[in-house]
Amino acid sequence: MSFVGDAHVRFIRKLNEKKETFEYVATEHLRMSGLYWGLCALDIMGTPLSQEEIDGFVQWILSCQNEDAGFGGSPGHDSHLLYTLSAIQLLAILGHLEDLHNPERVAQYVAALQHPDGSFGGDRWGEIDTRFTYCAACCLGLLHHLELINVDQAVEFLRRCMNIDGGFGSCPGAESHGGQIFCCVGALAIFNRLDALDQDLLGWWLAERQTDLGGLNGRPEKEPDVCYSWWN
Repeated sequence: MSFVGDAHVRFIRKLNEKKETFEYVATEHLRMSGLYWGLCALDIMGTPLSQEEIDGFVQWILSCQNEDAGFGGSPGHDSHLLYTLSAIQLLAILGHLEDLHNPERVAQYVAALQHPDGSFGGDRWGEIDTRFTYCAACCLGLLHHLELINVDQAVEFLRRCMNIDGGFGSCPGAESHGGQIFCCVGALAIFNRLDALDQDLLGWWLAERQTDLGGLNGRPEKEPDVCYSWWN
């Protein structure tokens, strides 16, 4: 059996055409990330886009930017780190990162979400999660403005989220989870601070995630899920 790439490309393209369906309307709040997942897949498969398609995507992405310089999941939605990162990544994939309106202000929006303890909130409402540290690191790394944040404090916050099993949770004291580990290791790599890891212990924890079926789970005693073949 072989992978039928053309069929998968058609499947992804059709997702953006079904604009009258309930599913399309119900997922409006995360459309920015959905567009990232779709275009990232097409880019990996080497699928070319027409200039008209590129221009349309860039115009839509920029229409999601708010007065605070952050991006929402769709036009008119509140800014959030998750969608700000997806917007920056999309513009980079499309070769139009230079079209980002006032990148210094975007970087300042991201930096302002850092708390005194080094953590990052996802938005102005202040939810804390190690995912958001990763999002901030990615945003500022792509925009070349890591100097705007306290990297040492961010690293210390991540260290406080590390558990005795070598893994990381969403916040200090939270259970180790494959997705959170991906985010924490990714952020430390961007910060050039992989020395903060217990690499042997973490490697053991990740290896233990393989089940008898061959797949990987995200935490002990859970069923395997293909998403953890990526996160782990």
